[in-house]
Amino acid sequence: MDDKPANASVSARQSNAEQQIDTSSTEQAASVQTSARSTDEPRQAYGTAKTENLRDSGLWRFILPTFVILCCLALLIIPLAILIPLLVTSIEPGTPSNNANLTWLWILMIIVVLGAATIAIRGFLRIFMTQAQNYSH
Repeated sequence: MDDKPANASVSARQSNAEQQIDTSSTEQAASVQTSARSTDEPRQAYGTAKTENLRDSGLWRFILPTFVILCCLALLIIPLAILIPLLVTSIEPGTPSNNANLTWLWILMIIVVLGAATIAIRGFLRIFMTQAQNYSH
């Protein structure tokens, strides 16, 4: 009875060793095939860091934030430059556009434009300013 478990464990060890040998020989054969295949095919380099100039002047770090800030200011100034004079003329007495309904319309339009501009400006500043600050020296 004692011989059977010992024989079973020995045969299990031998089968594990045979599987490891088979696996290692399969890996060696696969590596030989891939090395033979790689020497037969020509290699092409599409671009390396050695051939590219990766340095920049850093000028874009100043130009990009300046451009974004100017565009954000334009996003505020242009609609307000149109709506504020309309609001003022609707408030002035004796003008043909002196109407309470138009006054409320221009006030509501100014609020809507300021809200939309605030959301857009916040998004632009998050996108562009964080990118410019990530690469600063």
